Parts: sequence; C-alpha cells; structure tokens
Amino acid sequence: MTATTYVALLDGGKREETLQVERVEPGVYEVTLRGATHRVDAYHHDHGTISLLVDAESYSVQLDERGNGMRVHLRDSVFPLEILDERRARMRRAPGRLTADGLLALTSRLPGKVVGILRRPGEAVREGEGVLVVEAMGMENEIRSPKDGKVVEIAVGAGQSIEGGTVLGTVE
Repeated sequence: MTATTYVALLDGGKREETLQVERVEPGVYEVTLRGATHRVDAYHHDHGTISLLVDAESYSVQLDERGNGMRVHLRDSVFPLEILDERRARMRRAPGRLTADGLLALTSRLPGKVVGILRRPGEAVREGEGVLVVEAMGMENEIRSPKDGKVVEIAVGAGQSIEGGTVLGTVE
C-alpha cells in the first residue's frame, strides 16, 4: 500500500502540519509526522469516542464534528482540527474563490468502508451536501459535493471497502 499525504490545519488554520498515513491492516495505521513514523491502532467505541494506541501510549479522544472541521477533546484540552488532502489544501491556499466546471470526482481521504449512500445518480446536489458516508479510522465521514450540480455516478456500494483516494462517484 502507499501512504496518502494530508494537511492538518490547527489553531483555526493558523498552523499547518503535513502528515502521511498508510493503512497497515484494519484499524492500524502508520502515521508519519515531522519525520517520525508512529504506529497508530484506532478503535471506535461509540459515536465520536476513539481509543488510540500511538506507539506505546494510550489515548482516549472524543471528536465533535463542526462544519468542515472538528474539535478533538483529549484529556482536559480541546483542539480545533481540520484535515485536508493535498489538493484541497492547495485550493484553500489559492487566492479568491475557485469554481470548477465539468465532472468532479468524489474521493475519500482515508481507506475505509462505505456505510451509506445519500444521493443517487441524477439527483441534484448543492455544494457541501453529503453524497456518501465512509467509515474510516472508526469515524463516519460524509463525502460532500464540491459544487452545485447533479450526481452523475456512484461507483461504490454500501458495505464496500475502499482505499484512500478511490473515486467513489462523480458530480457535474
């Protein structure tokens, strides 16, 4: 398998950290951050609560999703966090508002399993509306439309395992 690169936006987007994530086996990942590689075993207990074993250290975190980002509750601290793939990070840095014409692929940043299909081919969709739901690292993540348009194709089925970067569908 190959590692996928992400950009974590911290402190309300004021600070960025680049990380690479490679799935080793279900629930186990190798995460490289600041040149150090860590083995991360993630177990999802219930809605938003995840146990992480990072190398030899154990953590219990709660995730509170808000809009495009989330708040990570760890011990007595709360950390605002947004994770973007490299393409989305470049688009975010670009000046002004970009609009895209034509077909746009819907992908999952992380490997996981499709747990829900919210829109069918031919249905209208607004920018930011959910099209699919993917469970990755014990969390359910909505795959949202990047623009107003219509769903052209859904290329996966509910229950299907996927790799990071897999095209799940298209919107035009």
